[in-house]
Amino acid sequence: MSHELTWLLVAIPAVSAAILLLGGKATNAWGHLLGTAASLAAFVCGVLLFVQMQGHHGEERSETVRLFEWFQVGSVKVDFTLLIDPLSILFVLLITGVGSLIHIYSIGYMEHDPRRRRFFAYLNLFVAAMLLLVLSADYLLVFVGWEGVGLASYLLIGFWQHKDSAAVAAKKAFVVNRVGDIGLSLAVMSMWALFGSSAFVSVNAGAESMSHTWATLVGLMLLLAACGKSAQVPLQSWLLDAMEGPTPVSALIHAATMVTAGVYLVVRSHAIFEQSEAASTAVVIVGTVTALAGAIIGTAKDDIKKALAGSTMSQIGYMMLAAGLGPAGYVFAIFHLITHGFFKANMFLGAGSVMHGMNDDVNMRHYGALRTPMKITFVTFAFGYLAILGIPPFSGFFSKDKIIEAAFADNLVIGLCTLLGAGITAFYMTRVMLMTFLGEKRWEKDVHPHESPKVMTVPLVILALLSLVGGVLALGGWLEHWLEPVVGAHEEHHPPLPIIVMTLITLAVVAVGIVIAVAKYRRDIPREAPAGSPLTVLARRDLYGDALNEAVLMRPGQYLTRTLVWLDNRGVDGLVNGLAALFGGLSGRLRRFQTGFVRSYALSMVFGAAFVVVALLAVRLS
Repeated sequence: MSHELTWLLVAIPAVSAAILLLGGKATNAWGHLLGTAASLAAFVCGVLLFVQMQGHHGEERSETVRLFEWFQVGSVKVDFTLLIDPLSILFVLLITGVGSLIHIYSIGYMEHDPRRRRFFAYLNLFVAAMLLLVLSADYLLVFVGWEGVGLASYLLIGFWQHKDSAAVAAKKAFVVNRVGDIGLSLAVMSMWALFGSSAFVSVNAGAESMSHTWATLVGLMLLLAACGKSAQVPLQSWLLDAMEGPTPVSALIHAATMVTAGVYLVVRSHAIFEQSEAASTAVVIVGTVTALAGAIIGTAKDDIKKALAGSTMSQIGYMMLAAGLGPAGYVFAIFHLITHGFFKANMFLGAGSVMHGMNDDVNMRHYGALRTPMKITFVTFAFGYLAILGIPPFSGFFSKDKIIEAAFADNLVIGLCTLLGAGITAFYMTRVMLMTFLGEKRWEKDVHPHESPKVMTVPLVILALLSLVGGVLALGGWLEHWLEPVVGAHEEHHPPLPIIVMTLITLAVVAVGIVIAVAKYRRDIPREAPAGSPLTVLARRDLYGDALNEAVLMRPGQYLTRTLVWLDNRGVDGLVNGLAALFGGLSGRLRRFQTGFVRSYALSMVFGAAFVVVALLAVRLS
């Protein structure tokens, strides 16, 4: 039974996407229903598999499902094999569960879009590709899902391609992710060179025999891939522009699919990272830098979706940092990934509900006092707000605080950075709450805020409840025991101060962030953004990430292209055209001697013969 359920997980949304894409206008009337039903059916399969796994213990919960021979070239043979284990099933439940709620929400959000059927086809394609990524038993097959996710993100970010900004954002996401893909492709090739296979079983078995150099190189290659998909520094620039897609796309990318792929890849490749302290340290550094960078960016964004996008960068940074801590952090990385999926999907869909009632205006300076006309959206968004701040008993308190404790146990500087990130998070999220739902009205004259329909608010209520109770996964060490067969035994961390003291310090820092935000934004928020300090300008411009990429990557590429074009035009073409012109000119001048008169030719022969005679006499006399 598990064999059938495993392949159906990927097949159902993939077949649905094909029907909706190929069915044409005939599927317009019910395409959104089919797309939603497909995602729900995959979720049911995931739940049934999860229940089945409860009856087994330890490594018995892992099962490979060989579907068919994928290809064979000489002695190289690769099977299309899926792996269902404690790690992959958690991702399956998150992708299909949260993904299904986003599908339901999209029924209302995209109700009046003439291309709604195509939108649901792309959503199904996204879910199918992400499921293939996390269920693959071979890095080569992971790469297929990896590219499928990249394609689906391109299609969804640029869904409203009639807007130049959406088309540019889609292209940017696609190109930046291709840079990361270079890392994964090189890593897979290296695995084949080292182990003769890229299957998880072969790589994990051979990892201990890897040299430190190769472990570091492969680890850094995988980290580059993770930076691209999870929008980590230095490949983070695409994520903020990705907000040009419809809001459900933002929720799907940020909460359940694309940005979680990098964290999954690092945790799944733990056997390699544990052989190289340099590679693990690089993961920690990238995660720490991104956690702070994303938080700083979020403090200055007036676009509600971009403020949440900066938040996603920061929270994924926390997860990446935890994954780099090794056995002491793997569980917390996955734990925070799950809880983040709940509260970030909740807040993105809440932002979409606000936009729905504000004529699609995303500028928070035009909001204010929305708590009254949009009570359900306000309360559910507040649940997500409290969760991301880590206020007990909300889920973020149990997951993010554990990462902060583990960071302090590993390195004081890293721990202080995570603590600072928590304070900045409290500031920018309080800013979002104050500017959107509290304070005075700053609405445009033609705007009449109203609550969204139930098809949109019911998913918000469910996600809000999950944001509250998601911390139950930590009770009794359940998640640690569940993941142990995959990532090994969890190593206890010992922070420099007692846990209760660390918790109180963290809550105190969060309180400081809240107080500063309240003092600054509780009233008199201008409708137009002021010039701001140099730090504010830095945050508004995404810490000059685009400028850096332009200076380091784009401009040199342009200069190289221009140089090559100049060399081609003036060098290669110049040489060829110059030779042609030379012989053309010579032939033109020689042609003048061809008069057509016999007497001229006879006279030339006489002069030529005389010249030869004189030359011979001169030689003889000398």
